[in-house]
Amino acid sequence: MSFNSIRNVLLTLYVLSKSFFLTLLLFSLTAIAHAETTLVAVASNFSKPMTEIAEAFEQATGHSAKLSFGSSGKFVAQFENGAPYEVFLSADNEKPLKLEQAGLTVTGSRFTYAIGQLVLWSATEGLVDEQGQILGKGGFRHLALADPKLAPYGAAAVEVLKNAGLLEKLVPLFVQGENIAQTHQFISTGNAELGFVALSQVIDNGKIAGGSGWIVPGKLHGPILQDAVLLKTGADNPAAPALLGFLKSPQALAIIRKYGYGVAE
Repeated sequence: MSFNSIRNVLLTLYVLSKSFFLTLLLFSLTAIAHAETTLVAVASNFSKPMTEIAEAFEQATGHSAKLSFGSSGKFVAQFENGAPYEVFLSADNEKPLKLEQAGLTVTGSRFTYAIGQLVLWSATEGLVDEQGQILGKGGFRHLALADPKLAPYGAAAVEVLKNAGLLEKLVPLFVQGENIAQTHQFISTGNAELGFVALSQVIDNGKIAGGSGWIVPGKLHGPILQDAVLLKTGADNPAAPALLGFLKSPQALAIIRKYGYGVAE
């Protein structure tokens, strides 16, 4: 091959390599330009897993999720008054259905993302036995639970006590949190000796970490089906439906199970 031929080949390779890297750069810039942020309202009980899921979501898609945690009931009131949230992860399935019936959600977007697990927990080692018999035996002055009118975990706790015939006896000892996060705070700080919280708040490596607890059998209360839904405010933001889709991915489901939740088949 002559010198000129070799030079022409090298020039061609140089041009092609520049074109390839330019294309790669343009692709990366385009992906960044199309990355969006979605505003997400999340039930307090799901704060730990959702924080982890949001990080995985951003790594996988480039989109990001700005999370706000609180009472599902209070979130609904905010949506009805025009709050700009785009995705709602509720602590139950009733509130997303209510929003759907009110025409505030994207049709067909609602689904169960997790099945909650209730636990009777105390920050004190050995206080709560593994069968929850302490509820009948007594010996405590305060029993914390989330407001049953606003929080599904609080409603489930009331159902457990009612079915055990202990509700009337224990109502005077109730310390009600606005949501499950505040309820957990009451117990962890000792303002209540024990109370009902979500298993996800006290689980670590598949076991209750610290204190003592009784994982309440699901047959003692109705299932805590936690539904997610796309609000109409997020219909035109690609990050919002992308997040809901990611919640169904194997990666997200593994995180959900890690925190003690069941998942819908």
